[in-house]
Amino acid sequence: MKLSWFSIVRLGLIQMALGAIVVLTTSTLNRLMVVEMALPAILPGFLVALHYGIQITRPNWGFLSDMGGNRTTWIIGGMAALSCGGMAATAGTVLIGDQFALGLAVSIFAYALIGLGVGASGTSLLALLATATEPRRRAAAATITWLMMIFGIAVTATIVGKMLDPYSHALLLKIVAVVVSGAFALTCLAIWGIERRVVVERRDEAAVPFLDGLREIWSEREARHFTIFVFLSMVAYFMQELILEPYAGLVFAFTPGQSTSLSGAQNGGVFLGMLTVGIAATGFKIGSLRFWVTFGCLSSAVALCIIAMLGQIGVGAPLGKAVMFLGFSNGIFAVAAIGSMMQLAGEGRTGREGTRMGLWGAAQAIAAGFGGLFGAGAVDATRLFINSDGTAYGVVFLSEALLFLIAAAVALRVIRGHSRGDRPLTQGEFSCATM
Repeated sequence: MKLSWFSIVRLGLIQMALGAIVVLTTSTLNRLMVVEMALPAILPGFLVALHYGIQITRPNWGFLSDMGGNRTTWIIGGMAALSCGGMAATAGTVLIGDQFALGLAVSIFAYALIGLGVGASGTSLLALLATATEPRRRAAAATITWLMMIFGIAVTATIVGKMLDPYSHALLLKIVAVVVSGAFALTCLAIWGIERRVVVERRDEAAVPFLDGLREIWSEREARHFTIFVFLSMVAYFMQELILEPYAGLVFAFTPGQSTSLSGAQNGGVFLGMLTVGIAATGFKIGSLRFWVTFGCLSSAVALCIIAMLGQIGVGAPLGKAVMFLGFSNGIFAVAAIGSMMQLAGEGRTGREGTRMGLWGAAQAIAAGFGGLFGAGAVDATRLFINSDGTAYGVVFLSEALLFLIAAAVALRVIRGHSRGDRPLTQGEFSCATM
């Protein structure tokens, strides 16, 4: 028995809960350290990079899922670690203001725990989807969970942003406690009983040492080239993650609540971008995976140029609209990349779906950590030589735009090798990727 649509949506709730916790630790806490506490951007950049760096273990989690066993335990255990890490990260941020050494130590432990939780829960969830979903539904299942995660991020950021004003440490701790508790409870309810009702084939060839299994995947040309593309594009995608909210606070005088809501607007744009591509490709049969990935990268570059130019205006500039346009462009790029990923996950040697997605997840995590840390470090370095915050941040945003242009060029070479070639997506194929 395979996963029903209802079960797929239930699993999407887990991804939504995961996104709700992560957005607080990568956006809200980051802004508080840089703006309210006047700490260098490299500090939260290091912490977020740590949580991404820990996710280099994703191939291992995926391999364990391929080996069979109780994936429900990995998913619940990972979410428990993520919830505890989110709460500890908030406590560490509060402590840094008065007891820097202790607060930093708590924060380092917390972000490492967050990385382990995301890796264990997220990768095991994708492995369950890949092996327990009918092949014709895989793209749809992956995109449903992605859209629900974006929805969770957008809603959480928007609601928390409104609740956080006027800001206080006590209010922050209370809000985060409610979010992490709710996320963990939702995960337990969503996963309960699903795995027992599906039959997942056990393959003897999965019973090999982890490194041997990873070498098998890396030897596949399509998987190897796609991994390289994922890394390059995700560096561009995540470079703004740690600098956008501080930029809003320092240059546009946004309050903590307003800048947190900005993250909600961005992810709302991502959601709309995904749906728009689905409608265009399904209703009008416009474009291939390569076309939409390239278009999304180019559009993201344009959005970043606009955001950089608005810094010269400052307070009163329509930053929110520009950020939503950036999210919209990112969503266009992301949905096509997801479609490529889920198609490639089922190709090559069988019994390695979890390992492939773990490999691409690790590439994404490493790129996200490097991109975020590089963006934060570049801002700190640029501000040493440029007295204007708007100009300093603008230089970094323009650099990110250049990276998106490079990613678009890489997409033209890498994705054209896919088995689907350059033909437009059919209604059935893209409706699966956007349902």
